[in-house]
Amino acid sequence: MTQPSGQEWDEGGPERLYVITGGRSGSSAPTELDLVTLIVAKSGPRPGMQPEQAAIVRICHRPLSVAEISAHLGLPVSVVTVLLSDLLAEQRVVARPPVPPAQLPDIALIEAVIDGLQKL
Repeated sequence: MTQPSGQEWDEGGPERLYVITGGRSGSSAPTELDLVTLIVAKSGPRPGMQPEQAAIVRICHRPLSVAEISAHLGLPVSVVTVLLSDLLAEQRVVARPPVPPAQLPDIALIEAVIDGLQKL
């Protein structure tokens, strides 16, 4: 599709990303989102919702990380973070920190158990 000025719209260009985020580079409210934060939608998209936000709500019917959402939408993580902060503020999605890594027992305890089992 040709623009009136004769230039074509670049789907991956900075102008599109500027429009999607409303010119913002960060969230308006402090949010703790990183690449592995899990996002879950509370409900489906509402009429009139921004297309990218509606897409996030649709794909987050099961938990997805911020990085996965970025990959699914083909948008930079910084843009997805701005969109998610808006959705969090509107309480359309819930952010959950990832499951922390399991604390492994002390290696000396494991060796003692193995030694005890071998003596049986």
